Amino acid sequence: MTHPNMPPPGNDAFPACRSILFVPGDRPDRYGKALGAGADAVCIDLEDAVPPGRKDQARRSVARFLNERPAGSAKGWTKETSSPAPVIVRVNDPAGGEGERDAIALADCRPPDAFMIPKVRTAADVQVASHALPAVPLLTLIETARGLESAVEIAACDGVAGLVFGGFDLAIEFGAEPGWEALLYARSRVVHAAALGGVPSIDVPSRDFGEMAVLREEARRARHLGFAGKAAIHPAQISVIHEIFTPSPDEVRRAREILEADRAAGGGAVALDGKMVDRPVVEAARRIIRRARTRSTP
Repeated sequence: MTHPNMPPPGNDAFPACRSILFVPGDRPDRYGKALGAGADAVCIDLEDAVPPGRKDQARRSVARFLNERPAGSAKGWTKETSSPAPVIVRVNDPAGGEGERDAIALADCRPPDAFMIPKVRTAADVQVASHALPAVPLLTLIETARGLESAVEIAACDGVAGLVFGGFDLAIEFGAEPGWEALLYARSRVVHAAALGGVPSIDVPSRDFGEMAVLREEARRARHLGFAGKAAIHPAQISVIHEIFTPSPDEVRRAREILEADRAAGGGAVALDGKMVDRPVVEAARRIIRRARTRSTP
């Protein structure tokens, strides 16, 4: 099912997120709280968070919510705009029966700002989702061994605006513990594929929302690895995630010093405080400045 009146999104159609907060689709009473939690985006979940017997109820709730949202309500991004966070809907696997029912239920609704597609194994799965759903950006979950193998091709598909690392499902398929070391290769491959596709990558949420020290360390490692942000399952996780994925004042100051030294050197290599400043260092500094300009910690 295609929607010819909507322009096909490019790979940059959905901004990178520091945080995506999940909320169960069958709990419409929590939608508002999630939207007010300060996350960069909110994902209403029709898949894993909803028991099989409540799928239809969740679809009705999501459809009602989407139709009642003011037009253009998510065009803003930061708190300064006083606009709600963009809304993502995670559907069930579009190739399965539940996914087909999702597509039917949402076909005539005002579309969300993006769809999150689970269990994406190949580029062909992206095409199935693109034809079944309204033409908005797609965030694809890499959570199977086959999907990990095809991650580069998936990231390059038209309409894909980001890769989301589904570490828990992947660990089950691997027969591995969902710890950092066991999933380091898989995380690295997702970041690599996203970089080749020119899209951001989002890390798996931390399930223990009572252990902020664990979350902080995991988020720190994910940022150093190259992830743009991290998913969340509880509002309490948002401030920690933003703390890690927002450049600190010291990082911004240092980045400005590097850019100034680069300008003074006319783009050639130059030493700054005993360290060489060359093109990769300058590009990293520019990335920090871009992130600082477009993100603010709540």
